[in-house]
Amino acid sequence: MLEAASLFTDGAVLCREKEIRIFGKAEDGRTVEALLTGADGAVLARGAADAWNGRFVICLPPVKAQTGCTLVLSSGEERQTAENIAIGDVYLAGGQSNMEMELRNAAGGIEQAEDDPLLRFFNVPKKAVAGEEQRAALRETRWRPVNRETAGFNSAVATIFGMRMRQKHPEIPVGIIGCYWGGTSVTCWMDEETLRSLTEGVRYLADYAETCGGKSMETYLEEEAAAQRAMDDWERRADAYRAAHPGADDREITRACGLYPWNPPAGPGSPFRPAGLAETMLKEISPVTLTAVIYYQGEEDTWKTEKYDRLMTAMIRWWREIFRNPELPFLFVQLPMWIQYDGEDTFTWARTRLAQAAVRDSVRNTGMICLLDEGEYGNIHPLNKRPVGERLAELAGKMLYGEGEESPRTAERWIVGPVMTVRMTAPLCTRDGAAPKLLEIAGQDGRFVPAEGEISDGMLRIYSEKIPRPVSARYAWTDWSEEANLTGENGLPAEPFWI
Repeated sequence: MLEAASLFTDGAVLCREKEIRIFGKAEDGRTVEALLTGADGAVLARGAADAWNGRFVICLPPVKAQTGCTLVLSSGEERQTAENIAIGDVYLAGGQSNMEMELRNAAGGIEQAEDDPLLRFFNVPKKAVAGEEQRAALRETRWRPVNRETAGFNSAVATIFGMRMRQKHPEIPVGIIGCYWGGTSVTCWMDEETLRSLTEGVRYLADYAETCGGKSMETYLEEEAAAQRAMDDWERRADAYRAAHPGADDREITRACGLYPWNPPAGPGSPFRPAGLAETMLKEISPVTLTAVIYYQGEEDTWKTEKYDRLMTAMIRWWREIFRNPELPFLFVQLPMWIQYDGEDTFTWARTRLAQAAVRDSVRNTGMICLLDEGEYGNIHPLNKRPVGERLAELAGKMLYGEGEESPRTAERWIVGPVMTVRMTAPLCTRDGAAPKLLEIAGQDGRFVPAEGEISDGMLRIYSEKIPRPVSARYAWTDWSEEANLTGENGLPAEPFWI
């Protein structure tokens, strides 16, 4: 029995200039050989490994970017051949619904897709329970090139990112492995052992177990079916309302049809259980060789934890372990502005944004893009994904190629009398030409009051007549506002801060 993982079938993209790991299933004790040849038939790399525990992993030496390659796996008389192999950059796109949103549902739709046979996607099947159905779905999954027929079903963020990377470096093929699920917590994407090493991880596990209350799989499936019927019924009513009221926005639809009945049941088959998708999705594609990770998640955890930075740090560490690269570049998205329709500011999104920045500042080889100028009032799924994909590509250019711009963030501060001066990593201005907004300042008692701001020589001066001896200052401490106007001279929004 010789079966290469679906990642290594026709049209696959393998990672350039790094050790290439080829894996799959084989009989214990059998030797599996791999031969990678170029378009001209010349041998690029070869290797072999013995199968153990029904699995083999072959490590091939690094190969430069190219196309038209062939990969042959053999074991005894068994042989598998994969053609049209490309060697290039391979990215894992992970996270929850804002990474999951398909291009066809985003602003601009599939019209913004370009036919590109060297931009290819492999979308890991969304299966929450291990078993034959999950294994069959994985066996049937294949790499697909981006074109008008296929692009609409791929992540909008990842597609725009991939198109931009191809524009910047057209000689390098790009492969994107989509591994995401809407509504998931960061804890869904790391294994139980990692979660149990963290106090906060143990709390998530205990809370979920208490919510499940020993529920059987049969009961869970009945509840899941009922929840799905409720969502389907709402969608039918919403579609009917849209048809009768062309141009209706989400707020009008919600008033007419009620809140979307998002109430997935907890249980042993839920994709939202801690450590679940780490087993049924993420581990199934490890230890594939990756260029980098792009990641958009955090919404689900804003109301669940004040220690998101600890959880995300642990997740990054675990991903680097299973993908066998302690320096794997990890590029992620800071949450944009958001608040529920007519909702009160809880500052939980503001807190999570700072936690995300703390991860970037403390974990090596990570990068973060700022979306403080993005977001839609009342819509947790902003439709305009182009800035997200393009800024991730700009960040990837800076981190991987040494080219590209980043949002300004705080570099240092000093206080003279009642004025705090903040130097950012890039010169500042305001996008509307007005004075800086959403600034606050506090004295020794830690009570913040609204502050004035001035930009001089690209630096920010913050002060208030109510605070003669400032100690702290912050910017954009809010879940939602349209007034955030600090930006870099490079056009990218300045990051929120609390210093």
